Amino acid sequence: MTSSSSTFSGSGILNDADITSLVEAGAIGSERPLDEDQIQPASLDLRLGSTAYRVRASFLPGPNRMVKERLDHLQLHQVDLTDGAVLETGCVYIVPLMETLELPDGIAAAANPKSSTGRLDIFTRLITDRAQQFDKIPTGYNGPLYLEVSPRTFPILARAGSRLTQIRFRSGRVVLTDPEHLALHEAETLVASQAPFIANGIAVSIDLAGEGVIGYRAKRHAAVIDVDKRDAHDLLDFWEPIDGRGRGELVLDPDEFYILVSNEAVHVPPLYAAEMVPFDPLVGEFRVHYAGFFDPGFGHSEAGGTGSRAVLEVRSHEVPFIVEHGQIIGRLAYERMRAQPTHLYGSGIGSNYQAQGLKLSKHFKAV
Repeated sequence: MTSSSSTFSGSGILNDADITSLVEAGAIGSERPLDEDQIQPASLDLRLGSTAYRVRASFLPGPNRMVKERLDHLQLHQVDLTDGAVLETGCVYIVPLMETLELPDGIAAAANPKSSTGRLDIFTRLITDRAQQFDKIPTGYNGPLYLEVSPRTFPILARAGSRLTQIRFRSGRVVLTDPEHLALHEAETLVASQAPFIANGIAVSIDLAGEGVIGYRAKRHAAVIDVDKRDAHDLLDFWEPIDGRGRGELVLDPDEFYILVSNEAVHVPPLYAAEMVPFDPLVGEFRVHYAGFFDPGFGHSEAGGTGSRAVLEVRSHEVPFIVEHGQIIGRLAYERMRAQPTHLYGSGIGSNYQAQGLKLSKHFKAV
């Protein structure tokens, strides 16, 4: 395996062809061959291994420890995922992943829950040996990967090979500055807004207008959701539709989980990727968007969508909080791709959320 980043000329997010090169060079290892659709336009889906460790509490190993050392101390019991097992709400599990990394110098990585994971209110975070922060993998990291999994609202059925999180690889500094965001918006229309608010990314507001369904509130004490089955569940068994009734506002109850939608259509041009900032205390006491990666081609007309709404996974903190139609609820930070992906999001690769409006995860039957 190469020990330098010279394989990839220029800085940016690595695309699908680059990720394939990392696999072929041994920088990405796996205990079994990759699934056919595991490599996405700007990320790699990661798969659960065969054992989940139920632990007393979430943790970071710290700069001098391996995750396994902490598991030996903190685990309560082990769950065999070989043929599938239920992971309960309110519990914390650590699952060794099938994939391992031996990153070249100059290539770093970051992880985020997959869109469907976030829409089920499954809290996930990637952990590495000697980690001092979640979801970040430093350049040159060599070792195993672990996923913290904590279902918040619904118990889930997961198995070895289930894909709950994804990883992006970066070479160099790739996040756009505010002037670069503005220039790109003027050239490509990143959000359907004539005068977008730009501050460390481009602002996204919430759509609460109209007389019909403006969102969904998750029901507690619902049945188990199989994370690998599509179109398998009746949404009314798990969700309470929220009727807007033309009021243009919504009270977020503490510790309840909501699926809402952005007021703007979002566009990610082919040479860029984007990430939704998950929490901003300046706009309110709530968390928005567990799953923050937007692939190149999201909402792009040549990839099957003419702007796509951003579905927002929202949870209020501590106190009830009123949100109003058009209120800023998050920020999209755009990043340069090192090169355009071979396939864009939505261009015949089975993308689930292209040209979407308000939409629950793929696990629920369409209305």
